[in-house]
Amino acid sequence: YDEAKYGRFSRRPYIDIVIPSLTDPSVAPPGKHVMSCFVQYAPYNLKEGNWDDKREEFGDTVIETIAEHAPNIKDLILYRQVLTPLDIERDFGLSEGNIFQGELTLEQLFFLRPAPGWAQYRTPIRNLYMCGSATHPGGGVMGAPGRNAAMQLLKDWKRGKV
Repeated sequence: YDEAKYGRFSRRPYIDIVIPSLTDPSVAPPGKHVMSCFVQYAPYNLKEGNWDDKREEFGDTVIETIAEHAPNIKDLILYRQVLTPLDIERDFGLSEGNIFQGELTLEQLFFLRPAPGWAQYRTPIRNLYMCGSATHPGGGVMGAPGRNAAMQLLKDWKRGKV
C-alpha cells in the first residue's frame, strides 16, 4: 500500500486470482482457461507518467509476481487485458477506478455510506432500495450489502411502508 500512497504501483502487488473456467467451462475454449487477477493497491494518479503509458509495465509486474509461484505462467498466456484505475473510471464510471464505490474511510462508512441520510438502503424514490459496494458495509464483503438491503425492505414491508 505504501507505494500506492506515493503514486507508484507496487512491484510486488497483492493479487486476488480467480479462474472462473474451472467451474464454468463455457467461458473459455475447450482445454483453455480464463484467469482474472484483481490487484490492490494501484494509485489513480501516478507520480511518474500516466496509466495509458504504464499499462503494460503494470501488467508485466503482475505476471512477474505470479511467475514467482507459477514459473510457467508466461508461456500459458494467449491474451491479456490490463485494466488500470483510469480504465475502470472511463469504462465503468467508478470514480478514480475505485471498485468499492467510495473510500473505506471513517467519513464514508457506517451511517455515512453512501451518504448521510441514505445509510439504511432506502432512497428518496419510493420502493427503490440500494445495495452493492456503495452501501454498508462496503466493497469486498460479498453479498452482505444485498442481504442487508433485503432485510431492510422486509422490515419496511412488515410496517406497511412498501
